[in-house]
Amino acid sequence: MKPLSWTLPQARSAPPRPQLPLHEPLWLEWLALAGLLGFAAWLLGLRGIWALLLRSDPTGITLLILLVFAAASLWCGARSRLLQAQREALGRPQDGQSWAAEFLRTANSPEAEQNTALDLLLERSHGPHGAAWWVNSLQLKLGLLGKVVGFSILAINISSMQSFDPTQTQDLLRSLTSGLGVALLSTMVGLVGNILLGLQLTRLDRYADALVSDIQRAGLALAHSQAAGAPA
Repeated sequence: MKPLSWTLPQARSAPPRPQLPLHEPLWLEWLALAGLLGFAAWLLGLRGIWALLLRSDPTGITLLILLVFAAASLWCGARSRLLQAQREALGRPQDGQSWAAEFLRTANSPEAEQNTALDLLLERSHGPHGAAWWVNSLQLKLGLLGKVVGFSILAINISSMQSFDPTQTQDLLRSLTSGLGVALLSTMVGLVGNILLGLQLTRLDRYADALVSDIQRAGLALAHSQAAGAPA
């Protein structure tokens, strides 16, 4: 007959804290894109494209679109650095001034307070992007404005012709192509700027979505841990 053996029940261990997914280096991604755009701008300047664009558009609309794109791209760089810093702060609980720390304080608060904290988090992470998307659409509007102005110049030049003199063909073609150049070049620059800036803003929105999801996931883990009496 085998002797009875007594085994003590193993103590229930606290559930392991979920590991946060590795965050993507958004700031470095933007720096890489900025370097690529800077090289492309230098190459276009070396080929004389910038001088051609500015010389062909006496209205200055093309220059305005370029300035809007440059300013908005710099804002995207600053925004990407901020979002990456907030994502890194999620892994540092001692950082009490981050978005994540302020949201996690309401882990076991009433539902109304949790909803308010979530609204505040969404406003901080996504709110400024709405104005940036409006600026992105502004490039298209400026391109369309350039098209209207260019064709208006073309129509005015055609209507001002009194008679066709073969000896003035060169001057006539120069006056007609000036309006056509404004229309086509401003539209082209507006479309390219809209595509490139939209790429940056889409990346910012996606990163902000992932940041909010990670913060909410950490809040749920903290709430379950505190409800079970386990250390956070």
